Amino acid sequence: MRQSISRWPSMLMPSGRTWAIALPFAFLLVFFMLPFLLVLKISFAQSAMEVPPYTALLQYQDQQLNILLSLESYITIFTDDIYFSAYVSSVKVAFFTTLACLLVGYPAAWLIANARPGVRELLLMGVVLPFWTSYLVRIYAWVGILQDQGLANRLLLWSGLTDVPVQLMNNTVGLYVGMVYSYLPYMVLPLYAFLVKMDRTLPEAARDLGAQPWEVFITVTLPLSLPGITAGCLLVFIPSVGEYVIPELLGSASDLMIGRVMWSDFFNSIAWPLAAAATGVMVALLLVPMVWLQRVQSRTGGVA
Repeated sequence: MRQSISRWPSMLMPSGRTWAIALPFAFLLVFFMLPFLLVLKISFAQSAMEVPPYTALLQYQDQQLNILLSLESYITIFTDDIYFSAYVSSVKVAFFTTLACLLVGYPAAWLIANARPGVRELLLMGVVLPFWTSYLVRIYAWVGILQDQGLANRLLLWSGLTDVPVQLMNNTVGLYVGMVYSYLPYMVLPLYAFLVKMDRTLPEAARDLGAQPWEVFITVTLPLSLPGITAGCLLVFIPSVGEYVIPELLGSASDLMIGRVMWSDFFNSIAWPLAAAATGVMVALLLVPMVWLQRVQSRTGGVA
């Protein structure tokens, strides 16, 4: 009896496994979920000329607690053509950015995964190295490269390919160059993680059975790397939809993306509820590829 009583404190204390799971979830709750819930709360308020620039959702008056929810911002989002165009443009840019990253990143990941161990570490370092530098600094570096007097135009003039500087930024070219450069590592790393773990005997067996190299890739390598493709595409597509810095610095005024519209609503128009509603709709829009990921995982049995 005394032993069982003395064991109660240790039984009530969480185990190490519980702490290992609870702490990351607590971090996500505090720094991710709570800010989003705050943004969601603001989206149901109305703009006001006060600090903060939106009305309260709860109002206590005459011994009554009133809940004041406004759908005005969401009605504006679904009826104003500028938001529809911004969402369509953002999804289009994110789609082609993801496609370009996949076409470039898959061969790169395959090369790294099949390289000798010493070379493999060097190649991985080349992929990870840009993360050691500030994201904003890297984008400004591309401004210096792509501008009229930048390195790219100097090389074109020196080689004789053109007599006048070519406009490489403040247009679609600059936008996609910056997007693919910034998000390519997010495609390469998940693909490498799956390709490097692939059973090498399976492609060899397919070749021994007479399969051509392209048939080996289609029937063996590609299906086995599908979870990595899915993870890489989501890691590129989701943040690309809400990108603001690259369209602002390298894109043109016609590249109307939802990130630029939300920034304008927050800081120029001071329409916080409208910007918050645009954020909520964007999150709902991004749930579609997340659901698709879950279905792909359930069919393939992979973990992305």
